[in-house]
Amino acid sequence: MPESKLTCGQTLAKVPIFSGLTEGELVFLAERAVPRRYAAGESVFDEGELCSGLYVVESGHVRIFKSSSKGREQVLSIDGPGSSIAELPVFDGGNYPASVTAIDDATLLFVSKQDFQALCLAHPQVALKVLRVVGARLRRLVGIIEELSFTTVRHRLASFLLRLAQKEGKRSEVGVEITLPASNQELASHIGTVRELVSRNLSRLQVEGMLQIDGRTVTISNLKALEAEIDSPE
Repeated sequence: MPESKLTCGQTLAKVPIFSGLTEGELVFLAERAVPRRYAAGESVFDEGELCSGLYVVESGHVRIFKSSSKGREQVLSIDGPGSSIAELPVFDGGNYPASVTAIDDATLLFVSKQDFQALCLAHPQVALKVLRVVGARLRRLVGIIEELSFTTVRHRLASFLLRLAQKEGKRSEVGVEITLPASNQELASHIGTVRELVSRNLSRLQVEGMLQIDGRTVTISNLKALEAEIDSPE
């Protein structure tokens, strides 16, 4: 197998829905997967487009989001290497339900709908694994709906900051250091609000001594107080 297809096969082997496939089955898939490269900010597909297949992130990161008619965005997920995207419309024949853009330079492997359906017919366990992945995504989406429906912007911001701290925070003598998304507009898209409310609430948390803000770098100086924000009743 050419080196590029060997790398492709190694990437596919790390994807949850393809775990457990034999080497021969992975070769079958790798020979049909088409690498597509995207620059930072470039669209992979838009919500409502006809689904032609699914994607696997080989390198880089992508942003999955919904848009309103007025341009407001709600980020659903940030996915990196080993993630599969758009399995559901491959199954139900519908259009892509959300938009995807590259966050940084990214390489995605495209698997056509026909090739993926043929794989599922030959290996029914793949379809069962897709159901597990889709089920986990549904639970996450229900969580997003619950947050947007029943919590305040302050609560959602505190929750986002704590998740960021848990995922990539760096501890120092003064607290836990995190890096915010590139802009308050992007942060607003993550928590379902507008830029102005993000700025206002960040400032309030800083005044109250929970945060120290230096550009896009934030130090959570009072972790317990921030945790209390998401534990307190609305």
